[in-house]
Amino acid sequence: MPQKRCVYIPEGSNPLQEKFINYIMKQGKKNVARKIFKDTLEIIGKNDKAPEKLFEAAIDNIKPAVEVRAKRIGGAVYQIPVEVKPERQLMLAFRWILGAARSKRNAPMAKKLASELMLAMNNEGAAIKKKEDTIKMAQANKAFAHYAKY
Repeated sequence: MPQKRCVYIPEGSNPLQEKFINYIMKQGKKNVARKIFKDTLEIIGKNDKAPEKLFEAAIDNIKPAVEVRAKRIGGAVYQIPVEVKPERQLMLAFRWILGAARSKRNAPMAKKLASELMLAMNNEGAAIKKKEDTIKMAQANKAFAHYAKY
């Protein structure tokens, strides 16, 4: 397995926040992504005392434990529920929260992202709905779990 690279982390940030900034980034514009994230934390900070803790709690609420994977067995395609590895949990959580924020209209990205994170903290919002839909699909296809070994 390849080793993980050592990455520069600016003062006042942590690896989770840096990873999230990389997901926000479009077309290599990291400074724009950093500004969006900083503004998001400021907006959350107006309502909450510890925006970093709220950010981490929201991400933890969105992380899925199971998902379904399509697997072809004997000419039929089955949706097989599988556990999600921690790296993929993080990736899916980031993707879902950014997708939910970007789908909203008529507001700056920082404001949309802050509102989605606050909703996720309370187990509400589009990203949480996406997680619940994924879990429901896994529950519905529990009968095919024995195919996971193939």
